[in-house]
Amino acid sequence: MSRLREALGNLPDAVFADVHERDDEYLFVVDVPGVSAADLDVRVSARTVVVDAHRRKSVPDGFDYREEERPLFLDLELPLPPDATADGATASVDDGVLEVHLPRRGESGQRVPVEG
Repeated sequence: MSRLREALGNLPDAVFADVHERDDEYLFVVDVPGVSAADLDVRVSARTVVVDAHRRKSVPDGFDYREEERPLFLDLELPLPPDATADGATASVDDGVLEVHLPRRGESGQRVPVEG
């Protein structure tokens, strides 16, 4: 998990992300203010979770942008813990908070009953 801690520590100051764990899953929590599910792309590979987000903003009628100080273009790539799996992963966004649930792999192998 040290690669993950290092990646979290190297995030820009404007990016807030937490990782939680319990016996059966990991939970990645990322602040994405003003972003809807349609503006998010979340991918999980064998080694990383990737979050791409873009906040869409409208300009009031009769106005043009003079300065944009609140953009949100997030391209976040975090290493997965070694026992995390994309199988059964879920993601949701509510009030600007993205939650990505990643199950943990079970024991390596399954017990086989022996008759005799």
